Amino acid sequence: QVQLVESGGGLVQAGGSLRVSCAASGRTFSNYAMGWFRQAPGKEREFVAAISWRGVFISYAASAKGRFTISRDNAKNTVYLQMYSLGPDDTAVYYCGAIRNGNQYQQKDYEYWGQGTQVTVSA
Repeated sequence: QVQLVESGGGLVQAGGSLRVSCAASGRTFSNYAMGWFRQAPGKEREFVAAISWRGVFISYAASAKGRFTISRDNAKNTVYLQMYSLGPDDTAVYYCGAIRNGNQYQQKDYEYWGQGTQVTVSA
């Protein structure tokens, strides 16, 4: 079992930046690749970024590439998503997930999820 707790969400003006964190506990965190997804009101949950268990392999959605940076600190059992140049379209609940096998772009393949943290970007 892995417990995931997101934090760091909040209200930010367009053009601003924000870092959200996901703290893990339970089974060995470093055994899992980690992903960030987001869900805006009335929309499906969508992939944002993912990072392999050692941080060697990283992938981003087109909407995140060049603006967001995913990273992890296995000593702290934490994964981060640093977001820059935020716009109203980035408003969503941001979720982190843990995956060992499967397609990191597909939420159905993730074994564990956090409860989410709200990010709101004002125009």
